[in-house]
Order: sequence, then structure tokens, then C-alpha cells
Amino acid sequence: MPSGGYPTRRGLLASAGALSLAATTRGRAAELRPLRIGYVPVIGAAALFVMDGAGWAREAGLDLKAAKFDSGPAAIQAFASGTLDALAIGVAPVAVAHSKGANISVVSAAGLGGSSFVAVPDLASGITSDPASIAAAFAAFRKANGRRAKVATLPAGGVPTVALSFWLNRTGHVDPADVEIVTIGIEAAQLAMLSNAVDAATLLEPSATIVLQRNPKLKTVISARDMFPNIPGVVFAVSRRMIAERRDDVQALVNLVIRATGLIKAKPEEAAPYVAKILGGGLVEPDVMRRAMISRAVEYVVDPRDIMQSTKAMLEYQASIGDFATAPPVEGLFDLSFYDAAKKPR
Repeated sequence: MPSGGYPTRRGLLASAGALSLAATTRGRAAELRPLRIGYVPVIGAAALFVMDGAGWAREAGLDLKAAKFDSGPAAIQAFASGTLDALAIGVAPVAVAHSKGANISVVSAAGLGGSSFVAVPDLASGITSDPASIAAAFAAFRKANGRRAKVATLPAGGVPTVALSFWLNRTGHVDPADVEIVTIGIEAAQLAMLSNAVDAATLLEPSATIVLQRNPKLKTVISARDMFPNIPGVVFAVSRRMIAERRDDVQALVNLVIRATGLIKAKPEEAAPYVAKILGGGLVEPDVMRRAMISRAVEYVVDPRDIMQSTKAMLEYQASIGDFATAPPVEGLFDLSFYDAAKKPR
């Protein structure tokens, strides 16, 4: 600015440019459409963390407003109140909500399984690929230790708990007198395993990888995917109102799930930092998260067709063990149109 205090032409142009840039930035921000999505902090929801952390959602015009929940049923309650547009949670609570009249549809799968059964050497060493060895191992543990094996898992209805029940009862025919089931939360199960408060646990990733890193003496016995064949895990579900009013945004979400899943499967080392930021809280190294992401515990799938039959089988089994009075129907639960219309990498 000259000594007389009047702005120069160059100064005016610079100021005009700055104002123009600010206006453009505000305009772009205003163009973003909010999408309120609830999630449970598990490895099966990794696609959500990647699409958000990599900035892809904003590139697609979506401003993700993500809210963490401790369980699928808690997220469903928030969804029912109208405070959420979408969910990235286990398929079972979505199916239950659908059966009770909730206007919700599964538009994309996300993963199979998500957990592993981890045990102390005394128990793990006796379990082989022979189903008969499961009951024998639990019986031998009780005889050697003078007490039942204590196993931590999630509350009833959780995928790890369903898988554990099926494996112990239908596959292994374990005598209930040989096992004590303790139902606790995700983080509590991890702490219980590390503090020797339990003899085994169904641990969701990345908890399983973290526990094994901190105590290499513990052993992974089997994954949930093998305990209950292809047991479904996390899905992406949206309100039918959103489908009706913001179909393009739902399509954008499914496109992003496909893109993020592609990166997770092809280059997990690039995806891991985004997942570690959410699931690790800054305390888990990206390489630990990478190992959790490529473990046997989880398989990333997007096509809803890949989980339709296993979802039906899981819900029917849950009804048989009393999780539901009757199995929630899967008819009308899945909307395949968005996956079918998505642009998929060749």
C-alpha cells in the first residue's frame, strides 16, 4: 500500500483473488450433502474409515457425519429415532429392525466374520481339525485344572457369540459342564484375555491381533468364518426415505464402499493408516492394523448376494437358540439395485 494509504491495483487484484478463492471454498463446502451414518468400531467396517479418511467421500459430494456405537442394537435405536441416515453394523440387528417395520434396506455387504477364537495353550493345543477334538479339549482342560474353561464373548446376538455357540454346540458337541461363557464388551474381552481373567475369548479384529502381539503364548484356534461357514458381518444399510429422496447419494455411498474395499484388498498397507486412526485411537501402529485387516478372521465382500444365504442361515440358527422368537425374514431386506448399477473396477 502506498504512503497515502490508498490500495494499489495489484493489491486490489490480490484481495479480489483471495475473496474469490474464499467464496469458491465456501461454495464447495455448501455443495457437500451431509450423510449421517452410525457404525460399530470393528474391522468389518473398514471401508467406511477408508472412504472418509482418504477424502473420497467429500470428493463424491458427501459430508460423512459418523457416530460410533458400542453395539448394533444401540445404533438401530438411534436410526429409529431419525437421527441417522445410514448404518455400518452387523446384519442381524438390521434384519430384526426390518422385520419390525423399520424402513431400512441393506444396500451393500462389507465383510464376512470379523473375529477369532483365541485361547491359552492348555486349551488350544488339544483342538485340531477333527470336530471330536473340540469337546475332548474342553473336557481335558477341566480335568487338568479342576474347573471349567472360562470363555469371554459378546452379549447374545453378536456375530462372534453366534459363531461360538454354533461351533461349541453344533460342531463340537461340547458338554456345557466343561465350559463357562462370560458375556462382556469388545474392549473388556481384550483386557480379560490379556489379564488371564479368562482362558479363551472370541476377539474381534483388531483386538485378536493386538492380543497375540502382546502375548505370543496365546493361540488363534479358529476364525468366526470357519466356526459358522461364511457367517456375515458388517453391512451398509440406509433408510428407504433416503433411497426415495437421495438415490444418487446412496449410489455414491455404494460406489465408495466398492472403491474402499478394492484398496483394502489390493493395498492394505495404504488403507491401514485410515483404519488405525479410528480403531486404534492413535495407539495402534498401522502395520498391526494391516495384519489385522489381512487375517483369516475377515473377508471383505461388497455384493449383497454373497451374504444372503448365510444371513438366512444365521438368523434361523439364532432363532433356534432363543435370540429371537422366530427368524426375521430376509425377503425385502436387501436392495441389489445399487450394487448392480455401480461402476466396478475391471
